[in-house]
Amino acid sequence: MNAVASRNGQPEAIVQVRGLRSQFGSQVVHENLDLDVYRGEILGVVGGSGSGKSVLLRTILGLRRPDAGSVRLFGQDLHALPPAARIAVERRFGVLFQDGALFSSLTVSENVRVPLMEHTSLSLHDALRVAALKIALADLPPETRHKYPSELSGGMRKRAALARALALDPEIVFLDEPTSGLDPIAAASFDALIRALRDALGLTVFMITHDLDSLHAICDRVAVLAHKRVIVADTLDKVERFDDPWIREYFGGPRGRAAEAIHAMT
Repeated sequence: MNAVASRNGQPEAIVQVRGLRSQFGSQVVHENLDLDVYRGEILGVVGGSGSGKSVLLRTILGLRRPDAGSVRLFGQDLHALPPAARIAVERRFGVLFQDGALFSSLTVSENVRVPLMEHTSLSLHDALRVAALKIALADLPPETRHKYPSELSGGMRKRAALARALALDPEIVFLDEPTSGLDPIAAASFDALIRALRDALGLTVFMITHDLDSLHAICDRVAVLAHKRVIVADTLDKVERFDDPWIREYFGGPRGRAAEAIHAMT
């Protein structure tokens, strides 16, 4: 695992979730859920439909208050912080939503500049330069910065959204189904980009995914959401051997076996 050790030799947990309960009326989505995300790792989060992956993401980001338990990001409870301190913590992470969530009326450069203009005192000239750098980091050609989201392919929109997520030099990025809807070649290219950025920038990556190829190709650990909690969070080989019906069906089915066979040859 590529997690960075702290002073005591143990991995540093950027995200700490303890005893989380998420509830909507009488429906309990999470109960007594625990999860750590370690600095420098790529963590893949998987689970069946309705297991609460997106709810967990929104809760970690502070968009939803836990009904019980605690969530700490960089050691802080976002809901307990005054506005200025909360904004300071929020600047330390970036988010790529499932559909990219780009502003359709803004060019790619303008989309990337939104967080820069909102959270920094950069001049327009400097913001343009930073935006160009982030667009290049996302492996997009320079001319992309003048295009609108509707003029981009699905893969390019994902990369543009990633460039925006990287705008403020985050320590951790949260990716919600980043390869969803991409063809296999584009998905593999995006996976390679995420791994390269992690290695080059020291990023931590929290990635919700259904993509078995992504799990095999780039994830240091995999966390499985089932039965309202994280039933296992470990390296992929250990997760695949975990005794649970959903895990057996997910990883032992035809697609799981095919993904494992492909990556065994690489």
